[in-house]
Amino acid sequence: MAGFLRIAAHALALIGALVAPALAQDFPTRPVTIVVGYTPGATSDLVARTIGERLNAAWGQTVIVDNRSGVSGNIAAAYVARSAPDGYTLMVGTDAMMTTNSYLYRNTLFDPVKDFAPVIYAGANIICLAVHTDFPANSVADVIAYAKANPGKLNYGSSGTGSPHHLAGELLRQKTGIDIVHVPYRGGGATINDLIGGHIKVAFLSLSTAVPHLGSGKIRILAVVEKTRYAAMPDVPTIGETVPGHEMSSWIGIFAPAATSAPLVARLNAAIGKVLTTPEVKDKLAGLGLAAATSTPDQLADIVKSGLASRGELIKAANIQPE
Repeated sequence: MAGFLRIAAHALALIGALVAPALAQDFPTRPVTIVVGYTPGATSDLVARTIGERLNAAWGQTVIVDNRSGVSGNIAAAYVARSAPDGYTLMVGTDAMMTTNSYLYRNTLFDPVKDFAPVIYAGANIICLAVHTDFPANSVADVIAYAKANPGKLNYGSSGTGSPHHLAGELLRQKTGIDIVHVPYRGGGATINDLIGGHIKVAFLSLSTAVPHLGSGKIRILAVVEKTRYAAMPDVPTIGETVPGHEMSSWIGIFAPAATSAPLVARLNAAIGKVLTTPEVKDKLAGLGLAAATSTPDQLADIVKSGLASRGELIKAANIQPE
């Protein structure tokens, strides 16, 4: 009996190995849903809709964007983690959802490594250091000098506790020893409103939030927090040029539920990668402050794992307690 069961199990595995590539070749035969953990209009939502429109045209199948906002993306991630691994439910995952949230919430109801099949890295959501025009600083060095001359008196805004915007400020504090005070807001919209109004003088913002307000004459961008300068704004330096080692990349990737077959992941990777490398899409995403890029599934898996390690160390050092 045991021998029969072993033979049957081997046969089923062999059938699965043969069927998976065939299913991947036929995919998709019905609508595909891309789940977004944030509200319509957020950067991740706009990325999902941009990709979805092109996949719709390429596949001849409807691609639905399903916004399941709440708890910094945790609601969406928990939903997708428990969805069928058939390629018909995908997720736009952010660095916050897939790395930081593990340390900010006591119970996320999903494991960012075990519960997902990474599909493709979609790009970096560029974050900048911006100041109100009344603030006496034209460079990162000026901000640091002001903070040192006025310890505890400089407030900086971010889109929320534990957000990459907050962590960019925390990393600046740790690397320079300056005494600055974090003011968390509920999203970038509230942050930019108070910066324009002069209620705060300094903020870390997504470029997609800051750039539309440059024409107001109320703010200026001093630097970006990426490792290298943003190609669309080559004259804007990085903070790392002044503070060696300062880098806080915020990224977006596409994920499927764990156990999605390798052939199907490869098909999704190729289709989405083709979309992300078209000049039209790259230009559109650049206008949103997103530097479009691609990767293999394994490379995205490594990004998640390294992000979990580095964000964990930073959050521990900042003494940010989980909710």
